[in-house]
Amino acid sequence: MPRLHEVLTALDALWPPDRAESWDAVGTVCGEPDAEVNRVLFAVDPVQEIVDEAVRLGAGLLVTHHPLYLRGTTTVAATHFKGRVVHDLIKNDIALHVAHTNADTADPGVSDALAGALDLRVVGPLVPDPTDGKGRRGLGRICELPHPMPLREFAAYAAKRLPATAPGIRAAGDPDKVISTIAVSGGSGDSLFGYVREAGVDAFLTADLRHHPVSEAVQHTSLALLDAAHWATEWPWCEQAAAQLDEISDRHGWGLRVHVSKTVTDPWTAHAATTPTTAGAPN
Repeated sequence: MPRLHEVLTALDALWPPDRAESWDAVGTVCGEPDAEVNRVLFAVDPVQEIVDEAVRLGAGLLVTHHPLYLRGTTTVAATHFKGRVVHDLIKNDIALHVAHTNADTADPGVSDALAGALDLRVVGPLVPDPTDGKGRRGLGRICELPHPMPLREFAAYAAKRLPATAPGIRAAGDPDKVISTIAVSGGSGDSLFGYVREAGVDAFLTADLRHHPVSEAVQHTSLALLDAAHWATEWPWCEQAAAQLDEISDRHGWGLRVHVSKTVTDPWTAHAATTPTTAGAPN
């Protein structure tokens, strides 16, 4: 059975902390370096439901994509939900480790997992890492569809392939536009529109798209846009990451039991579709 520091060394090799953005908060939040680890749980969000799941599993390590304290804190008092998370982790001897933007740009990274969930063929990174001589690391991925299909059909296809969430998939652009090439980026991606236009793809699938950037993007070009739930675009990484750790465990003879949380932690819990009608008129 490995010690925590051994497992963390392996994770840092997969997603080096120095490749995280300067504003990010990655790495180990809590955990005793010499503690033995026999179970690991991967999840997107370090929220109470996930901590409770880790406790039930008897996990010694919880690995999440999103940081617990992205903007820092002056207290871990249990009167706040983040403080309660820290208390519960420590009381149950569970370490917490975060791989965020360092996992986004890895090879393979978050967008590779998203592309895999959609059965897309990855051509290369959307925003290449200039330090990567092989040209495989970077933010987002440029991909090809299994076969061309109209935007409306691809939106339905993506909704079936990605984990189910209340928001589902929204699409902007001509519903009948045929899509052959697409850029994908797990998580919030409307800051990448410039790179997407330069890539010359037919569509862009990401999350957290806002009204004004989307309106400007579809007015500026014929680019089709697909907006999925943030959690849904990043959850496939958990399965990819778990498989990577499984392989390392087998190679070292650690015997780790690696789990992926199926708990949906997307904050949106309901969706009521409206009926299209004349602008300003009641439905």
